[in-house]
Formats: sequence, C-alpha cells, structure tokens
Amino acid sequence: MRVILAEDSTLLREGLIRLLAEEGHDVVAAVGTAPELIKATGEHLPDIVVTDVRMPPDHKDDGMRAALEIRERWPEVSVLVLSQYVENRYATELITSTGGKVGYLLKDRVAQVDEFLEALDRVAAGGAAFDPEVVRRLLTRTTHVDPLETLTAREKDVLELMAQGLTNTRIAESLHISQSAAEKHINAIFDKLGLAGSTGLSRRVMAVVRYLGS
Repeated sequence: MRVILAEDSTLLREGLIRLLAEEGHDVVAAVGTAPELIKATGEHLPDIVVTDVRMPPDHKDDGMRAALEIRERWPEVSVLVLSQYVENRYATELITSTGGKVGYLLKDRVAQVDEFLEALDRVAAGGAAFDPEVVRRLLTRTTHVDPLETLTAREKDVLELMAQGLTNTRIAESLHISQSAAEKHINAIFDKLGLAGSTGLSRRVMAVVRYLGS
C-alpha cells in the first residue's frame, strides 16, 4: 500500500520507513510537521496516513488536527494515529468521523511489530483499530453513564472489544466463548444502547464510540 508517515522524531520516522519498505509498502512521503502532512496528502493521495498527535509547529495537537482535516478533505484516505498521548476531545471526533478507516494506537503499548502491521492493514482495508487504553479513557469520560450501567459484565467486555475494531470471531476467541454467544451479547448491547439495526464492522464501531463520546 502507499503510505505517508508524519513523525517529528527522525529516528522513529526512519525506523518506520525501513519497516514498511521491508513489508513491501511504498512510503510515498515522510514528514516532520503537520502542515507538511496536509500538503503531502493532497499531492500523493495515499492509501493510509500514519501520524503522531503532538507535532510541529506548536507541538500540541497539530498532528491530530491534521488527521481530522485529512478525514474531511480526503475521506478515501485511511488514518492511523500512533502516539504516546490520548487526546480525548479530538480522539472522539476522529473515531466518530464517518466512513471508518481510522485507528489510534499508543506507541508504548504496541508490544510487537506484527501488532502494528496488522492494525495498519486493518485500517487501510476500511476497518478500525483502537488501543484498549484509548477506549477505556473514552469510556470513563463519557457523560452517558446510565445505559452503560445496564450492561452485564460480559457485555461490557464485548463492548470494549467491539470498540477496538475486532470482528465477532475475534471477540469470541478473545473471551473464549462461541461465536453465536458473542453475537447474542452484541445484539443485547445494541438494544440497550439504542443502536439496534447497525450492521458492518466499521459502522458498528463508529456508532458505539459516537454514543460514548457524545
């Protein structure tokens, strides 16, 4: 796939370039600032953008705001945020943007290279990939607590895995339950949260996180 990297750490940026090249991906641009990311995306229209949150020029949330602009201007481009920080306000806005193709991973929690590459492939293919810690922080900051309190402990486990972008099969495997049981829990969650009728992985995840972050 065609990738743009946005990372102000030269060492990490070069390491990611080599990693992706070894996997057969084409890094069409590698930049160190948010404005450069916007410009490169418009010029190359890659399959996916990988960006940090805190980048020049302000070293605050420039990378995240650039990611949101990319989602708005070029919705066909997938976006994977790879950062040390959870930027709660913009994280919710990014995750709830229409069309899927989004992910948010924490650098310190990506334990294996394969884990990062699997998330990259999933997001580029139109899915979602969210670090569990990102999901937990969004869950704890939501003001809609009453419906969540109606969920059983197992349904909460399923909801967290759903928000990470896992399929029904992966959820069942993670919780050591049958796929039919996982599907029953998911249907119950949608009923309790008023989301019945949502279908498809990306739409399902976006709907759940939209509710939690609204």
